[in-house]
Amino acid sequence: MRLFYDLTAMPYLLVAIACALVVGLFAGALVLASIRRGRATASFGDPSLVSKLESFDAAGRRALKGVLLVIALVCAFLALARPQWGRGTKLVPATNLDVIIVLDYSKSMYARDVAPSRIARAKAEVSKLVRDLPGARFGAVAFAGEPMSFPLTSDAAAIGQFFRQLEPNDMPVGGTAIARALERARELLTRDPKSKEHVKVIVLVTDGEDLEGDPISVARAAAAEKTRIDVVQIGGRAPEPVPEVSADGKVTGIRRDDDGKPLTTELSAEGEAQLAEIAKTTGGAIVRAEKGETGIDEVARSLKKMMREELAERVETAFDEEYMWPLGVAVLLLVIEGVVPEAPLPRLPSGLLTLVPAKPRKKKRRRKLA
Repeated sequence: MRLFYDLTAMPYLLVAIACALVVGLFAGALVLASIRRGRATASFGDPSLVSKLESFDAAGRRALKGVLLVIALVCAFLALARPQWGRGTKLVPATNLDVIIVLDYSKSMYARDVAPSRIARAKAEVSKLVRDLPGARFGAVAFAGEPMSFPLTSDAAAIGQFFRQLEPNDMPVGGTAIARALERARELLTRDPKSKEHVKVIVLVTDGEDLEGDPISVARAAAAEKTRIDVVQIGGRAPEPVPEVSADGKVTGIRRDDDGKPLTTELSAEGEAQLAEIAKTTGGAIVRAEKGETGIDEVARSLKKMMREELAERVETAFDEEYMWPLGVAVLLLVIEGVVPEAPLPRLPSGLLTLVPAKPRKKKRRRKLA
């Protein structure tokens, strides 16, 4: 067994030192008061004769109460310094990883340059990513013009179900509002109290650029909160026709504009630069889809490596807080100090202890009936 003090908690150490100085001053005051009392007694005459004139000398009891008070204060300050006994080890489990999947549900995600479609492939790979990272917590944001979210959970099946039950046709507002989606992801992390101590990652999966908000400023705010944003860019600058999909999921043709021309989706140079800047601002990575792949699997491999190497189980030295023992002694001594009187209890006069004999009762005479 070895005694340690938490020297890393400097405020507690400074308080303990200050309180120890107060204790020293208090003890010095008691000693000084005793010396002055002795001198005052000597000024009246011979101390042995003066003591015979005193009815009771309370100096001894006062000294005892003072000693009890000083020891109690010392114990209280020791408790404040947070003593720790018993050096051992503990296993810190893996995890402490929170991931928010932000998936684009704009109608351009119906494009089929990735089989069977961008959105179908993305949902399948996101579900696989969640299943392959046991121990991590996941949240979900589905967005087009407005975001829809699911809070952080360790239930991988719930996240997969959230994404599977939605389709781009279900989104109430069209468009690609990346800034709003990232802001919603930040809110999911900040509202969860456990996320403050976890590694935080946002995975943005999109095929477009934000023409409404400012996702770069949202990324700067996320970087200030030590949140990394990995960007998966689906689609490139080559135009890709957007199919028309019915409510039952069947392709009924190609979407056309008001002039009857086919609608296509492609990412501009400005859009690519915007997505790259989002990732760069937070220290994240940008993955571009190629050869019929979405790129989500590459992000999954990166997160797996992070959990295996950086967030793996580790052994840490553990100390048990034992402040309650000196604190308990301090409380006990304060109780004793309060119970001990400075002077003996007064004695009752001996006459009050004499029992007064009770008067005999007079017997009532019964009248005889005539």
